[in-house]
Amino acid sequence: MDDGYFPEGRSLLRSVHEERMVGLFYGQRALAIGALDPRNFVGTIQSSNGRLAPFRRLARTAAAFETVFFGTRAEADRMLERVDRLHHRVSGELPSDAGAFPAGTHYSAFDPELMLWTVAVTFDSALWFHELLVRRLSDAERETLWQEYRRFGALFGMPLKAAPADYPAFRAWYDARLAGGEMHLTPEARYTGRAIAFEIPFPRSQVPAKQVHDLVMLGSFPPRVREQYGLRWTRAHAVAFPLAVASLRAARTVAPKRMTRGSSRRSYDVIAAVERNRLLRGVPTPQVPAPGAVAERATAAR
Repeated sequence: MDDGYFPEGRSLLRSVHEERMVGLFYGQRALAIGALDPRNFVGTIQSSNGRLAPFRRLARTAAAFETVFFGTRAEADRMLERVDRLHHRVSGELPSDAGAFPAGTHYSAFDPELMLWTVAVTFDSALWFHELLVRRLSDAERETLWQEYRRFGALFGMPLKAAPADYPAFRAWYDARLAGGEMHLTPEARYTGRAIAFEIPFPRSQVPAKQVHDLVMLGSFPPRVREQYGLRWTRAHAVAFPLAVASLRAARTVAPKRMTRGSSRRSYDVIAAVERNRLLRGVPTPQVPAPGAVAERATAAR
């Protein structure tokens, strides 16, 4: 039988991502943190239609990942081939200086360092929300999850030698990189990352749920990330955050298993549909500005 690359009942990675508390949060956090590498952000935006419909792109990416997480090998291989074709378009140079990276710096979807960065922010976000909203993993489970994520990255073409060999090495590398001087948000990346994290187009009926979502998302960001985005973390946030987490944990405990575990694709489709309908009605949806537009807008305001 074709049980996929991450077989049900035997794969910890699959078990983690089957938790909808993970599936509904990790992608936004991963994209927002991932944008701190200017090469990652510019390469993605310049080679996709994420500029006009960022949430549709988020939904497509999450659905593609779920195909690899949950699908058969045949289904996953078809998706991997499609992504590989798309990645051949992701190659270019930074149009302007971006922190430690000067204009003209080359980027490519096949750069092992950028592949690792994408895997790293995804892994860290999935682990973070699982431990926050479901349960804490043991040291052995963290190691297993990281090894499965290394395999996940390799399926997309990341050389295994590019990734830290074990979880402690990953944690040391990731924390150092997050604190390092190469982390920089361009004005466009700051605008986009905040929109992805906090302006997700929930249906009107779910506005109260969005308030809880936004608080949990804000609390999930490391202090360095909040600093880069100019996000405030007040005493009121610190008091409300554990209450929001407790409410989500309690809701998961009492809800039927069919509501708490499984694919989150239906939710991704809802978000994409809400954005599409807004665009059709001419209602503004957060869009990635053209390069330089945010800086020009700030200059004009002054």
